[in-house]
Amino acid sequence: MEESLFPEDSEQKEKKVDLLAPLAERLRPLCLDELLGQEHILGPGKLLRRAIERDEVQSLILWGPPGSGKTTIARIIASMTNSFFISFSAVISGIKEIKEIMKQAEYQKRHYHRRTILFIDEIHRFNKAQQDAFLPYVERGDIILIGSTTENPSFEIISPLLSRSKVFRLKELSEEDLITILNRALEDEERGLKGFHPRIEPKLLRQISVYANGDARVALNTLEIATMNTPPDRKGNRRITATVVEDAMQKRLLLYDKKGEEHYNIISALHKSMRNSDPDASLYWLARMLEAGEDPLYIARRIVRFASEDIGNADPQALTLAISAMQAVHFIGMPEGNLALAQAAVYMATAPKSNSLYKAYDRAKEDVEKTWAEPVPLHIRNAPTHLMKGMGYGKGYQYAHHFKEGITPMDCLPEKLKGRRYYQPTNRGFEKEIKTRLALIKELKNSLKKGKK
Repeated sequence: MEESLFPEDSEQKEKKVDLLAPLAERLRPLCLDELLGQEHILGPGKLLRRAIERDEVQSLILWGPPGSGKTTIARIIASMTNSFFISFSAVISGIKEIKEIMKQAEYQKRHYHRRTILFIDEIHRFNKAQQDAFLPYVERGDIILIGSTTENPSFEIISPLLSRSKVFRLKELSEEDLITILNRALEDEERGLKGFHPRIEPKLLRQISVYANGDARVALNTLEIATMNTPPDRKGNRRITATVVEDAMQKRLLLYDKKGEEHYNIISALHKSMRNSDPDASLYWLARMLEAGEDPLYIARRIVRFASEDIGNADPQALTLAISAMQAVHFIGMPEGNLALAQAAVYMATAPKSNSLYKAYDRAKEDVEKTWAEPVPLHIRNAPTHLMKGMGYGKGYQYAHHFKEGITPMDCLPEKLKGRRYYQPTNRGFEKEIKTRLALIKELKNSLKKGKK
């Protein structure tokens, strides 16, 4: 069993800062008020915060991306609880260690009437048999289980254990959260870097936060490496340059601000490159965004939109592939998901283009906004009751499958909008086929109407 990460006796709960520990470890928040970015579960009055403050924590799973504060929350619980607190990592522990801990929990309950809180880091690494070993102890109340995971608990944690735990989803830290954390590191003399007199421009702090992509540990490690690799000048100041930061990140800094002009410039460049059927430019701008730390799901959403706006029915498969790419990114994450986005971007760039759907919806929307909200024609209204049938609902409805070609001469638009044509397909891609079909449908409808007369 791994030595506990957390002090187990109340006398040890005020722990001195280990100056030899990495900056990310030294700068961990020591209380809830220092924690950033999880206001949706730890803000004033929120369920988890109330439970921690009252020392009434029940079994829970902390699910979130790396560096979002899962272990930190567990440490804060450890410092605030009167329970016996044990921690170990699922990476290096097995059934033998689990049984040892269960014995300790039983001993605490029997002899001291004291509950045990067990924190398991990376609980998703335990297999089904290992997770099963906890179940009877959780059911009997011998232990309160706190698990942390970066993986979806629905897939990685057994159902009986999951049903006895409350899942709290942590969000990745925002750029502003990370910048605040980096500034804390620069200004803190005891736990941070202030004693080394670092000097760094705000734009470089923002670049580090973009690179860290929501992970506080990555951001702090990068800042620490950059500081330690910058020699002091004559006055003792360490002036951190872009080159040093690039070296610390082991990659070239990219001019990119996820909320600024460059963000919109580059997403515009991707969209227009795909629209202009240029797969190479599309790949370049896609890589620019991904390598700078852009949210891949943001890009996936834009590609999904593109599939309908700029391709539409010229290639109906485009939307299917765009949705598949979005699901792939959500399922496997990054960096593996970058190829799914690349595949989608190349497909969009090389597909036939049409904005007919985009224009058709705009025409329909304009009529909705500028014309009277006409009632639904009686013949296409639903008539689930005798009263409604008696009022003429559904009267005269023509069931398409009763007609030879599956087409009726029936009008479905309101009276004042009869004859409106919103969708006007092009001759490109599959829309050429749709255009031919619509012409045939129109001819059949006119023929049926004349026959009716």
